[in-house]
Amino acid sequence: MPKKPTAPHPFDLLEAKGFETRFLGHAKSIIRGEFAEALVDIGSALGNLDLPISEIIGSGGGETKFTQRLRRSLAAKGWRKHIFEIAKTIDGVPRESTSHEVDHVKEFDAGVVALEIEWNNKDPFFDRDLENFKRLHAEGGVSVGVLITRGASLQDALWKAVRRFAQVRNIGSFEDLLANGYAPTPKQRDNVLKRVQRDRDPRAFADAWTDNFVSNKFGQATTHWAKLMHRVDRGVGNPCPLLLIGLPASIISFDTAPIEQLSEDDPKSGEAL
Repeated sequence: MPKKPTAPHPFDLLEAKGFETRFLGHAKSIIRGEFAEALVDIGSALGNLDLPISEIIGSGGGETKFTQRLRRSLAAKGWRKHIFEIAKTIDGVPRESTSHEVDHVKEFDAGVVALEIEWNNKDPFFDRDLENFKRLHAEGGVSVGVLITRGASLQDALWKAVRRFAQVRNIGSFEDLLANGYAPTPKQRDNVLKRVQRDRDPRAFADAWTDNFVSNKFGQATTHWAKLMHRVDRGVGNPCPLLLIGLPASIISFDTAPIEQLSEDDPKSGEAL
């Protein structure tokens, strides 16, 4: 009898959807050989991600609700927050103790995989995560580190996506933004007005607001693929085996939901999940 066709692997499907992936330190052979279940978990959690434009606009200074949904999906598969405690003693006397917190950790028969999501943080958080993975790997605490962030295509698509939001919702003033549930800070208002009211090359309101929003919320100094590549190419995190994943522009959807604006002062709104 002919063999039934096997279903595509959930992780392998990510590439077709535009996800960027990079394996470092022999991570591909280690994960596929020893942690196949981890790839199924990650592929399943990421495969159906949807990022509504309303959540991008309402994301405040931290995570979108979609990131929180991703955290919940991983948690449901057993990827829980964990604090690693490393203590050293000499002749029974404690000499040194350090702790390393990782947002998503899962133990398998072959060892432990640690995973961090950096949707929109200051880019030095990459150094923290990669150095944590390096130390934990050196101490035998984790076998592989996984880091998920905005991919290059998503980073590049944000201006057009936000501008499309402004066009579809007829954003031509601060009042229009308020009517849609978005309230710029006084500083953001001033920056937009400077672009609109300048004598040389003034910008239309929608363009000026889009410029300010994207540069303020998703600028080059935040966590995204290029910043992550810059670090790993310099060897940060080496020699811990790493799987790096970039979220693609294809996950953005253009919904008509009202904006539910998250606090600017809550950069880790999903942490308590």
